[in-house]
Amino acid sequence: MKRRIIEIDAERCNGCGLCAKACHEGAIGMVDGKAQLLRDDYCDGLGDCLPACPVGAISFVEREAAAYDEAAVKARLSLHRDSQLQNWPVQIKLAPMQAPYFNGAELLIAADCTAFAYASFHKDFIRGKVTLIGCPKLDGVDYSMKLMRILQNNDVQSITVVRMEVPCCGGLEFAVKKALQESGKELPLQVVTVRTDGSIK
Repeated sequence: MKRRIIEIDAERCNGCGLCAKACHEGAIGMVDGKAQLLRDDYCDGLGDCLPACPVGAISFVEREAAAYDEAAVKARLSLHRDSQLQNWPVQIKLAPMQAPYFNGAELLIAADCTAFAYASFHKDFIRGKVTLIGCPKLDGVDYSMKLMRILQNNDVQSITVVRMEVPCCGGLEFAVKKALQESGKELPLQVVTVRTDGSIK
């Protein structure tokens, strides 16, 4: 069907993410540091995101698009009302080395397993932070260079590392400490260790 829907100019988008926060339906997400309309059927065509964009990168267009699925949006909001995630991507390997959401950010760098082991992960750790996740054992990479570049290229305010008590998670903690040292910056660093029973060590 042909209907009014938003369009995002990727060239003008500065990656601030304000439109994604303003979109209550979850139609907009951040992909590779740019805002993107992820679901036509989640866009109601009312444009709450337009005034949130500081660079005028969003406009209305008339085009073929899936009908607005109000039931799906309501179900999504019901499922995700407690999510505190505010950036995408979250994988260290996929994260850009420079993005507006890093500036002034409190950075959370977490081992993949921690969100599954610790029940209140969103509320206690993700809330108010920019999140990056990884597993040094499964990813098989040294994150320190990538993290060093993120710290050098952005105005990060603090770092919290959340790791499991298992030995392989030591690689994540080591990479963060190495990246911080080599970045030449002095930032508050907190390391939280989660036990396999879900408690904090």
